[in-house]
Amino acid sequence: MRTSTSEAVSIPKALAPDAAIVAVYDPGAAPGTFFPAVARAVAEGLAAAGVKRLVSVGIASVLPSPTGDLLMDSPGFPAQWREFSAGHAAGTEALRLAAPDALDWVVLSPAGDFDHEAVPSGGYTFAPAAPDDRIAPADFARALLDETEAPTLHRTHAGVTAVRPERVR
Repeated sequence: MRTSTSEAVSIPKALAPDAAIVAVYDPGAAPGTFFPAVARAVAEGLAAAGVKRLVSVGIASVLPSPTGDLLMDSPGFPAQWREFSAGHAAGTEALRLAAPDALDWVVLSPAGDFDHEAVPSGGYTFAPAAPDDRIAPADFARALLDETEAPTLHRTHAGVTAVRPERVR
């Protein structure tokens, strides 16, 4: 069923048991308006529908790097992506403020970007932003499913990276 994720009243009507919501960016909308509006509507709509867990996909540019600086604030970050990234950050903050205590949520992003040619590593770990980091879509999907079925992160935004031999502790 298609509905607007920017209208909280339409979300409970569209949900069925075990439903998923896919919100896609409208390139005609201002990111700083679009993402916060969707976040508020989704938080309100899911709460009204009695949904207890939200797992959302974000972007790495709004994750802190190992130094604590957001990736989008690092030298060399493409200026043409700054507004889009700032809109994403505003959306996560709107979710943080709008989500009632009964709605447990997490935003997951690749710690860097996807490697669509990569062979899945078979695992993942959570990591700060790293612009050169890559993860296979299958490894990222595993993190999304795991956080849906057996949550370990709550009310936060986290980066996800593939498990590689050099990262095994």
